[in-house]
Amino acid sequence: MRRDPSPDSCFAARLARWPGSGTARRADPGERADLTGGSGRGLRSGVLARLHRPVDGRGERLIAHHERARLARVSVAPTEGASLDPPLAFAAYRSTTLRAPAQSLLPVEPELSERAGPVFGAAEVDPRDHDLTAQTDRPPLGERIIVSGRVLDREGRPIAGALVEVWQANAAGRYAHPADEHPAPLDPGFIGAGRCRTDGDGTYRFVTVKPGAYPWGNHVNAWRPAHIHFSVFGNGFRDRLVTQMYFPGDPLLAHDPIFGSVPRAGRALLVAQFDLDLTEPDWALGYRWDIVVRGAGATPREAS
Repeated sequence: MRRDPSPDSCFAARLARWPGSGTARRADPGERADLTGGSGRGLRSGVLARLHRPVDGRGERLIAHHERARLARVSVAPTEGASLDPPLAFAAYRSTTLRAPAQSLLPVEPELSERAGPVFGAAEVDPRDHDLTAQTDRPPLGERIIVSGRVLDREGRPIAGALVEVWQANAAGRYAHPADEHPAPLDPGFIGAGRCRTDGDGTYRFVTVKPGAYPWGNHVNAWRPAHIHFSVFGNGFRDRLVTQMYFPGDPLLAHDPIFGSVPRAGRALLVAQFDLDLTEPDWALGYRWDIVVRGAGATPREAS
């Protein structure tokens, strides 16, 4: 069964191909990328190292979620409850029943290194890292889009200096990752990963191409809707949100239990809105998507 590359392995593969990172090589999906890039060059450093396991501010380990989907001919049933986050185990996504914990999670106190650092500095993110269409010597194929929004706290206040990372499939629905064997073309003009830091108003902005839908082997004729993976860090690796952004009007949303496993009240929070003001004439359509990191209206997390 096909699964999206994990955040860690996905960035490791892209680092191995990043322009200016030295000799290209095939990255082991099990390797993790040091996203801070110890040399200060961020993603362009090409350094492969251990990615710290993030924990949230309460000391509970965050569980990375990748994909949920339904069994053939089984409709997406709403999952109602107090939390907007999806459950760790969802029967329609078959592999979650094997890997989800059978007992309650235990809180883990953060270590000193996790409380004291690392932190992110402006020099560690290249100003060009936000533009996924300008990472190679040729433009990528597909519909160029702009994705922008604000990172907010539970009171609606902007969070400045947050590190926002994205990774996605290309316009044909294939990841630039050795684990992706979907028989769709790779695009030599598209690596599929980028990052930026929010400004003083909490705003982030990416230029990319709209990702394509793709099949995966959870059940017969299973297709994932177009989506972009997001990771948001606070002042260090202890504070992280991993989630997905979807596109409005996608007919596959009604058939995707990854999206449908989120309680009904939280689903709209995962769908971007077309924004004509963000759209640039003769250049790219604009989509706006705000991310709320805490509180009752927080953007739902991924969970596995």
